[in-house]
Amino acid sequence: MTEPLRSSEEVAGPLWERLEPGPAGWLRERLADVGERPEAVRPVFPAVGRKIGRGPLDPEGSDDDVHAWTIDDAGRTLLLAGLGERAADELPDLYRFGDAAERRGLLRALPYLPIGDAALGLVDDAIRTNDTSLIAAALGPYATEHLDDAGYSQAVLKCVFSGIPIAPLDGIPERVTPDGARMLAAFVHERIAAGRDVPAEVWLVIDRHPPAAELQAIEAELESEVSDRRRAAIRTLEARSAKAASGEPLNETPR
Repeated sequence: MTEPLRSSEEVAGPLWERLEPGPAGWLRERLADVGERPEAVRPVFPAVGRKIGRGPLDPEGSDDDVHAWTIDDAGRTLLLAGLGERAADELPDLYRFGDAAERRGLLRALPYLPIGDAALGLVDDAIRTNDTSLIAAALGPYATEHLDDAGYSQAVLKCVFSGIPIAPLDGIPERVTPDGARMLAAFVHERIAAGRDVPAEVWLVIDRHPPAAELQAIEAELESEVSDRRRAAIRTLEARSAKAASGEPLNETPR
């Protein structure tokens, strides 16, 4: 599971370790510029990836992990953190005119900025896209703190629908509500009825607050006259049983 970076210091440490002297010097100069003139972030922000790199922040990380930070994510986070309270004024245009990488870096930075709920609209916009990297970046600690229950539940459902792993999401399972568990269980039943599989991690959400009616509907598919539905139900419920047999309580955060 990808562990969240909880402070800007936790972002800065791995970043400086990854940077060669040239890129590190460029970033330090830009941080100084932004500290003196907040508007200096505007031309700098798009150049970060080209100047310091775009690979995984974790040298052992994978380019395919939508939850993993990149070097340019970290660089953009430090730039925005350097703005302090002035970041709120710059975020809308940086997001609006940014490409996917710029938007992702901005979304990663939100938990480290003293902006209250001023960027919640940007989080909502990212979740509505079909870009899995933006959705994953949006659902960090900032979203956990500021999304209401319905918004958080809808975002988790969007992740499962889009194929984004939910176990690494900040707030799972603590932010799960009974309605969120019910929504996801209903979606699982729809997938089974279509003869399709779901990731085993859905049970982290569903079994936080087990919804009786939806679980009964899933179990009833074991008796379906349609073989694809029966097999999908068997696989799904076997995954649930395997999770329970692993010794990790279904309503606890996995360790």
